[in-house]
This record gives sequence, C-alpha cells and structure tokens, in this order.
Amino acid sequence: MKLKYIYSFCFIAFFVLQSNAQSYKFLTTGFSVMEKNAKGEWGKWSDLKETSIVIALDTNKNRIVVYSQEIQLYDILNYEDKEENDTDLIYPFTCKDDDGVPFTISIITRKKQGNRKQLYINQKDFIVMYNIVNYMEKNER
Repeated sequence: MKLKYIYSFCFIAFFVLQSNAQSYKFLTTGFSVMEKNAKGEWGKWSDLKETSIVIALDTNKNRIVVYSQEIQLYDILNYEDKEENDTDLIYPFTCKDDDGVPFTISIITRKKQGNRKQLYINQKDFIVMYNIVNYMEKNER
C-alpha cells in the first residue's frame, strides 16, 4: 500500500516539475553585429539589417536555439539573476556552444523605448544583437 502512495507521489511531483518548465519563442525583426579587430578592440555596430527568424528559449531542455540559415544551438549552463535599472530589464544566461566556451546571452527589455526587446549573444570576439518580438503561433492568434 505504501508503495502505491510513493509511486503516486512521484508521478504527481514529476508532472508538477514538468509543468513549471517553459518554452518561449521570439521572432527577430533585425540584427546587428560588432566584432573585435586584430588589436582586440571593439569596432562599431554594423548597420541594422532586417531579418525574420525564430529564436526559442527552452527551459525544459536548458537551451536557446536560433533558427537562422545555420541553426545555432546554445546550452544554458546557468540562469543568472535578473538585473533591473531605470532603463533596462535584463535576463542573462551563461551558455556554451559546440566549442564549450562559456559566454553570455541576454534578453533585454528597453523600458524607455516602448519596452522594446533585444537578444544579445556576447561571445569572445563578437556580439550579435537581435531585435525581437514575442512569437505567436497560428492557433494563439
């Protein structure tokens, strides 16, 4: 009889944990890149280019996927503390790519710019910035 309760408890606990994990999708509207030069100094941001690709933040699988022409898969190593100031709300993630080198990806809401959202991929020698909006599936509209 006790075994039956233990199995029931484990099943319910597993279901509750699974329901707390979430997946978020974003659609990009533009991107810009900044690179380091041969001296290791940051250059200027490239001109903003229009783009329309999907980015998924999957907390079930602890990863961020950028569905560009070449799919970029980033494993989330740590969910950092939310940062907030007068102008920005920042959700940083410590991630790694196929090379295994840690870097930061941040989702930033610009409070004084109509709550515009951006995603920054901050790697060692370059930073990619995407302007993003929440992605709505057809059945959610």
